[in-house]
Amino acid sequence: MPEHISKQFDSDLEAVRSRVLQMGGLVEQQIVMAMEGLATGDIDLLNKVISDDHRVNALDVEIDDACQHIIARRQPAATDLRMVMTMIKTTSDLERIGDEAEKVARMSKMIYEADRVNMPRFHEVRHMADLAIEMLRKALDAFARLDLSAAAQVVRADLQVDEEYRAIIRQLITFMMEDPRTISIALEILSIAKALERIGDHAKNMSEYVVFLVKGKDVRHTSVEEVERQALE
Repeated sequence: MPEHISKQFDSDLEAVRSRVLQMGGLVEQQIVMAMEGLATGDIDLLNKVISDDHRVNALDVEIDDACQHIIARRQPAATDLRMVMTMIKTTSDLERIGDEAEKVARMSKMIYEADRVNMPRFHEVRHMADLAIEMLRKALDAFARLDLSAAAQVVRADLQVDEEYRAIIRQLITFMMEDPRTISIALEILSIAKALERIGDHAKNMSEYVVFLVKGKDVRHTSVEEVERQALE
């Protein structure tokens, strides 16, 4: 990033960027705890994920407010403006990832409180969660280091997460058709899988913003190949 005549401007941008990364770490922790709660039935842990969502929301508001102040005071242009826009958009996606982590925790609580612990396709859901968490980590790393190669890898990985989600849907439909008694748990597992699929989508969005930040090119709604081409140029 360019160095400015005003050191305070650099300091302001870096402070907000650090808060975005802090928010990313918190959101990642939320997902990890939600999945651990699902695996172990630790209701206290699941309740913590649900109650901690307010911390994610508070960071969202704080970062958005800081970005608005930077725009008002500094009137950033070119790369600086793209950085501020990227931070605003990234924060919005992180807040939504936090919502999905809370949803996983709530659905997990429902499963255990209803004593429906014989969960079909849990192994596949666990694998899907690992993929989504890795996407988030790599997207945050791409933002921290302005790494276009890492950003392109996240966009490519979203295809695998989508395929895992479709496979889980097919398997759960089979379970429900073969044994109607599995319908309730299958629908709850499906809701968890959908939340994980959305986490992957948000991580992909975050990586596309990195391409926009570095190249000034909006690659949303384009192909994976186009994102990879931008990363290599």
